[in-house]
Amino acid sequence: MAGETVTSADYIKHHLQSLTSLTDVTQGQGLQNIADFSYINLDAVFYSILLGVLGSYILFRGAKAATAGVPNRFQAAIELLYEFVDDMCKSIIHQESSRKVVAPLGLALFVWIFLMNAMDLLPVDLLPRIWQGMTGEHHALLRVVPTADLNTSLALAIGVLLFCIYYSVKIKGLGGWIHELFTAPFGVWLAPANFILNILEFLSKTVSHGMRLFGNMYAGELVFLLIALLGGAWGASGSVGLMDPVLFIFHIIAGAAWAIFHILIITLQAFIFMALTFVYIGQAHDHH
Repeated sequence: MAGETVTSADYIKHHLQSLTSLTDVTQGQGLQNIADFSYINLDAVFYSILLGVLGSYILFRGAKAATAGVPNRFQAAIELLYEFVDDMCKSIIHQESSRKVVAPLGLALFVWIFLMNAMDLLPVDLLPRIWQGMTGEHHALLRVVPTADLNTSLALAIGVLLFCIYYSVKIKGLGGWIHELFTAPFGVWLAPANFILNILEFLSKTVSHGMRLFGNMYAGELVFLLIALLGGAWGASGSVGLMDPVLFIFHIIAGAAWAIFHILIITLQAFIFMALTFVYIGQAHDHH
């Protein structure tokens, strides 16, 4: 946004916009007309896939390095994480055959969501500036925290919903699950009311599951943007001059303090999402 007067609101608004098209991302540098997806947040998709591959590789290396001898620090960390997740899954889901799938699912979700959340710890202008340098576009958009995008969080929650439906049908049979939709919790005489309540339960659990993750990460992203504005005019325009030395020092202190606190948030949100996944899939095993 060089050459323009940029307000704090403009700066924050710019950083909260997603990259949805590669049509006009450069100024004559060869990317025009490659793609125009319009309604797909390309940055969220890209970083979700990238971090999913990274998380899978970390877990693969941990499994491959497993030995019967004394583990190294990396192997010990992976084993502790696996045992923690497996014990939690056992306490909620009592069917062993289901745990063979659900426990690895929970572990994958925890690692994946943690990595996506952890992107919030990067300086807010780091990757967007690199992207702008690559494209030559001063207004290039790039959001690097996939879970701060509602589409990503709800997509994860919908995936969990599909697993819940799958296990409901697997455990109770298609007929038994449909029968339960119309008879629980008030009995067959209130079948329409039961069906509506059960559908609303599915919807509310899915929406709250995704919104909880999104809301916390979106709020954390906003706080980092507000802290970045304390540092000086470079936070909005890219210049290196300090707006105010006192505010700049406060910016460093506040940024470090919030980053340390945010480590707890990103870990806690990944844990809560995983725990609720176990709870919802565990409920799918229950008969009413």
